Amino acid sequence: MEHYKLTLAYDGTDFAGFQRQGSKRTVQQTLEQALRKIGWEGKTILSAGRTDAGVHADGQVVVFDLEWRHSLKDLKAALNSGLPADAAVKDLQVAIAGFHPRFDACARCYQYHLFSDPDRDPLRERFAWRIDWKLDWSALDTAAKLILGKHDFSSVGRAMKPGASTERNVFSAGWRSAPGKNFVFQIIADAFLYHMVRRLVHLQVKVATGRMDVEEFQKGIQQPRELPPGIAPAAGLFLHKIYYAKDWQEKLDLGATR
Repeated sequence: MEHYKLTLAYDGTDFAGFQRQGSKRTVQQTLEQALRKIGWEGKTILSAGRTDAGVHADGQVVVFDLEWRHSLKDLKAALNSGLPADAAVKDLQVAIAGFHPRFDACARCYQYHLFSDPDRDPLRERFAWRIDWKLDWSALDTAAKLILGKHDFSSVGRAMKPGASTERNVFSAGWRSAPGKNFVFQIIADAFLYHMVRRLVHLQVKVATGRMDVEEFQKGIQQPRELPPGIAPAAGLFLHKIYYAKDWQEKLDLGATR
């Protein structure tokens, strides 16, 4: 029996989220079905995080135990052949005994995609939020920098369990632009609150379109207080990467040399 770690990508559009929910189609249920086709007898897989309905991933990490007598390449192929078109195993390796994808994580990275266009675009809108307002790039950049550091983020999210801490440490946050009026927000933190990234994106867009003062946003980050309601659509959000001890240290070392 081996302990396996896989990296999973999925288009979240037609999933009711990651976590198993009765008869609903979820990522967990779909992956466990593919595993059972090749002899898996476990009760549940372990994941690095639980994405909401409509949220995508290209770096979700999952762990499971399996008796498999063939190669890793064959196991990856067998799993992918049993998965639907909107999910795929990107990487597969044997994990050390006791490895847990959630509790052993050092940091998590999410990306949010949006584009500015007055006209609808069904293909792009499957994976991005379309807005028809002009964005002030400098305001976006200013707002993102205010998120950095350790704060009580209860103004923009809630803990998964009642009474749990709402303090999170944001290591990196910033926007980049791309051709076609595309914008990508990337944020790396030790952990995230429920709806935290989508709320942060929504509020930053309000700042960048002149519908909210940057000072109000700053006060809401620095000290818990009520902020304007609203949340960015799920379609633009991606769970991009989970950092563990080795690759997190490599990232820290790389950052120190720049």
